[in-house]
Amino acid sequence: RMHLPLLDEFQKAAEEFGIPKTKDFNKGNNHGSGYYQVTVKNGFRCSTAVGYLNPVKKRSNLKIITNAHVKKINFKDKVAREVEYWIEDQLFIASANKEIILSAGAIGSAQILQVSGIGSSEKLKKIGIEMVHELKGVGKNLQDHLMFRPIYKIQNIKSLNKKINSLFGNLMIGLEYVFNRSGPMTIGASQLGMFAKSDPSLETPDLQWHVQPMSMDTLGATKNHDFHAFTPTVSNIRPTSRGHVSIVDKDSRTYAKVKMNYLSTAEDRRIAAAGLKLTRKIVMESETFKRFNPEEYRPGIHLNDDEDILKAAADYAQTIFHPVGTCKMGSDENAVVSDELRVHGIKNLRVIDASIMPNITSG
Repeated sequence: RMHLPLLDEFQKAAEEFGIPKTKDFNKGNNHGSGYYQVTVKNGFRCSTAVGYLNPVKKRSNLKIITNAHVKKINFKDKVAREVEYWIEDQLFIASANKEIILSAGAIGSAQILQVSGIGSSEKLKKIGIEMVHELKGVGKNLQDHLMFRPIYKIQNIKSLNKKINSLFGNLMIGLEYVFNRSGPMTIGASQLGMFAKSDPSLETPDLQWHVQPMSMDTLGATKNHDFHAFTPTVSNIRPTSRGHVSIVDKDSRTYAKVKMNYLSTAEDRRIAAAGLKLTRKIVMESETFKRFNPEEYRPGIHLNDDEDILKAAADYAQTIFHPVGTCKMGSDENAVVSDELRVHGIKNLRVIDASIMPNITSG
């Protein structure tokens, strides 16, 4: 990993408040702060495509078609038979002798099922879709991790902001990567992680941090700030808010309506405020950070009421891209797939992505 003194100091500060250092989060409890393990070798990220698809893509029984967009799944007597898809404006059909496996994610899988006639008849008939099978739960139960991004200015210790903003700094980052396969380009935005409890009575942590040794207004979309600062992002990892994915058109090329409903429960608001306050305590009240003269750039040290803190922090909150739940596994009236991931009431169709999770994973 790339060594950054700022992140080590954050670990020391967290220790002052009973959050220990850990070398491995994967021991069952997660409690503590440590550096994230990453799938990188010799400076290159090993994605799932690199790790699993590249070694087999020349097999004669595998055909990969890219830049295609699924129109819908076709059925005969509730048996999944074909997938219709576009390449540009030309329509193609792939037939299935055995099974069709849907893996388009919590947004895409729910949309494809709905345009194919599987979902709530009340909603789909209004759009003019011919019903294949009624499953009211398709698109419901949407869950995600919301990331709050408090920012702290610091002195007497460096963040990555000025290095990333400077032409020379960027050149050095590039050279470090080209010649040594090291430095900022070999790591993600968040190197240090931490898990802790919003309430000591909890059995396991319900808060997770991704500590970023840099700061900007919108992650990945705006320039880094021109002062030294860092972003100890914090998230409630067991949210109780639920949203939904609903199609607005029978054409799958039209975006579905995605309603996240973040912070729609009192519990989620309480835990989010507790996470922001604990972050403030670690940075602003620890002995470790005193020599760095920390200043709360955002949401603002003058805010103490939970709802005021939340309102200011929510303006800059972002998803951590963990949507799940819209085709949930189970046997109740809102379940979409069985424990073998087969779509209820349909033959030869499975869903095999994060949409099948009944509840979101804890970090």
